[in-house]
Amino acid sequence: MIDAGTKAGAHALERLQGERIAWLTTVTPAGQPQTLPIWFIWEDGTILFYGKKVAVRNANLRQNPRVAFHLSDDGAGGDIVEIEGQAVLDAAAPSSKDHPAYLDKYAELLASYGWTPEYFAQEYPHAYRITPAVARYH
Repeated sequence: MIDAGTKAGAHALERLQGERIAWLTTVTPAGQPQTLPIWFIWEDGTILFYGKKVAVRNANLRQNPRVAFHLSDDGAGGDIVEIEGQAVLDAAAPSSKDHPAYLDKYAELLASYGWTPEYFAQEYPHAYRITPAVARYH
């Protein structure tokens, strides 16, 4: 999906591995797009994120799993990484508290909120995996 053999593709993959905040757009059952930030990890060509137990996005994804995911730009409309795909519950994914790479990536943010890995896992129990269908990066 993302060509690591090109300069742009390699840069997109670097951003997907290093960025901590992304924007995820889901669609409400009434058809209204809703975009909110998420914490995520790029893993085996997919995007794994954990959903809050009371998030509206859970109902959105049950109704319509199609999503748009993007990283922030460079402030001038460049350095774009956008992925469209489907987000589905991943029953095989480990809990966030049992996912070392996820905990390493978000340890600083967890601490800044005063959250433990156990608290986060309790509040964000839904593991979703986005399988990319389209990727745009430039």
